[in-house]
Amino acid sequence: MRLFAAVVPPRECLDELEHAVDRLRGLPGADGIRWTERTGRHLTLAFLGEVGEELLPELGTRLERAAHRTPAFTLRLHGGGRFGRRALWAGVAGDLETLRLLAERSDAAARRAGVPMEEHRRYRAHLTVGRARGEDVALGAFVDGLGGFEGARWRVGELLLVRSNLPVSGVRGERPRYETVAAWPLEGREGRSG
Repeated sequence: MRLFAAVVPPRECLDELEHAVDRLRGLPGADGIRWTERTGRHLTLAFLGEVGEELLPELGTRLERAAHRTPAFTLRLHGGGRFGRRALWAGVAGDLETLRLLAERSDAAARRAGVPMEEHRRYRAHLTVGRARGEDVALGAFVDGLGGFEGARWRVGELLLVRSNLPVSGVRGERPRYETVAAWPLEGREGRSG
């Protein structure tokens, strides 16, 4: 199964972002962007890729330890940006150090559980809101449109393991579906090693 570790903003914060994205959909060139669905918006901490069922028990144990060792913290969606010419994202502000720590612990948990991970890269917090359909889509106006976005603060209280179900029907425009496999509360207890 295709898995990733994530943090998901609460519904109210996703509603705020959706209002900002709705304004972007009215800009010239918006039809050249494939907008992510509100229900699938999340902050990926570690992308695990295809993971065999046999690794799930150990992976769950190690992710639980990562959550157990990490305290709850506060974030808010803030501003926006892009990756190259393809991905448009909303930024994140708040306790980014703890968010990065949770991302690194999630990555380490997967590696220790035997998940073959890609090369480790420094975590960059973002929430993808859309992807350009081609190289000729100019994202500058959309980045500018998110520039002043300031979402409400929320308390991050759990780490999720999420399954990504890729489209298989071949229907144009079909999107991945996400389902939570497991969730662990953030407890901030350093006593257990991971």
